[in-house]
Amino acid sequence: MAQKSKTVFVCSECGYETPKWFGKCPGCGEWSTLQEEVRSSQAIKETAKKISTASVRSYSLSEIKPDNEIRYKTGMGELDRVLGGGIVKGSLVLISGDPGIGKSTILLQICRCLGERMNILYVSGEESYNQIKLRADRLNISASGLYILCETDIQAISEHIISAKPNLVIIDSIQTMNFTELTSSPGSVAQVRESTNLLMRTAKSLSIPILIVGHVNKDGNIAGPKVLEHIVDAVLYFEGERNLSFRILRAVKNRFGSTNEIGAFEMTDRGLEEVQNPSQMLISGRPKNTPGTCVACVMEGSRPLLAEIQGLVTPTSFGTPRRMTNGFDYNRMAMLIAVLEKRGGYFFSNSDVYINIVGGLKLDEPALDLTIAMALVSSLKDYPIKDDVLAFGEIGLAGEIRAISHCEQRIREAARLGFSKCIVPKHNVRSLTEELKNQIEIIGVRTIRQAFEALIL
Repeated sequence: MAQKSKTVFVCSECGYETPKWFGKCPGCGEWSTLQEEVRSSQAIKETAKKISTASVRSYSLSEIKPDNEIRYKTGMGELDRVLGGGIVKGSLVLISGDPGIGKSTILLQICRCLGERMNILYVSGEESYNQIKLRADRLNISASGLYILCETDIQAISEHIISAKPNLVIIDSIQTMNFTELTSSPGSVAQVRESTNLLMRTAKSLSIPILIVGHVNKDGNIAGPKVLEHIVDAVLYFEGERNLSFRILRAVKNRFGSTNEIGAFEMTDRGLEEVQNPSQMLISGRPKNTPGTCVACVMEGSRPLLAEIQGLVTPTSFGTPRRMTNGFDYNRMAMLIAVLEKRGGYFFSNSDVYINIVGGLKLDEPALDLTIAMALVSSLKDYPIKDDVLAFGEIGLAGEIRAISHCEQRIREAARLGFSKCIVPKHNVRSLTEELKNQIEIIGVRTIRQAFEALIL
């Protein structure tokens, strides 16, 4: 007798299940996130049987003895920094990013170092054996402990992991994995959720670290259910433009380390190479004595990073002026323009305004406000900012320059790279040492008017 099936609709954002389709998810309120999923009655019964009646025991906190944390060094210092010191044994790590950003490349490069002293299983659901071999030859990878498996059946992969017991497993990618007991297609909410759950149980039971590649959707978010990010121990995200060589690896979640660290890489024909001094790379080649450019110092985790900000203000030929940003929040730029008009007397109502952060970076730190404002006014007045001037600070709606954090670290980074003048909030100057003030000229300002007047001095 044929098994009966049940159709449910699952939200890709929160995992809410309902027998009927809604345009708006009743659980999280998101629109158009309910996806159809067909389940057999036998699978439902087996799920119900998993509820165990066996006795369980709880432990007091004093009875629990912490094990020594084992970390595997990847051979890439920037990646180890983001992971918190290396790959933790038994962890489940998700690496995501835009297509062609370098996800598969960095995972294969990990095998170059780790493959010489441990066994690594590289599971690919997207490429054939020959394609992986060609990419490995291009990256000069010939690790003796690297084993390749081209398979999409997640249950067969789990059984192979249990029998082979490798030291590290790489899954490329989770959206291509298929759970045969489910009728939905690979990449659906149910398939991604159940495949990740099976990998998590395998990693925790055998203490084998597993690295997973995750695709992104058109909005830039990780494809699949939101629960995917909750299941894994760490979420790493690649940032950057595919047509630019600079890449930023950022930790969005990390149960074994800080999420305030980034890794800087450069994509070359030999793969991803570490950038030890990203500030020098980002500001090199910038135009000199050109209106509309200013340098900012932002904090990416514990690392100060210098970035060039470009602003362009030009008379508009439209009824409504255009406003465009690249790497910066559009709404915050609109707020800054309003403050400049109301508090500073600089009018942009008849001009198109463009903001660009060089290098493909995406920055949202409030300390960037003053740099954005100075770049816009410099372009509006056609007055160039000197090459050795750096500015940072948060701008309030009253036109005041508010204090920011890590001011001393930012100024030291600017002095190290040869800048001679820093325009900073007045409240931060009090806490700076005399030694630092002797190294570089520091100008404290309270309002945006004072900041622009400091450029003329």
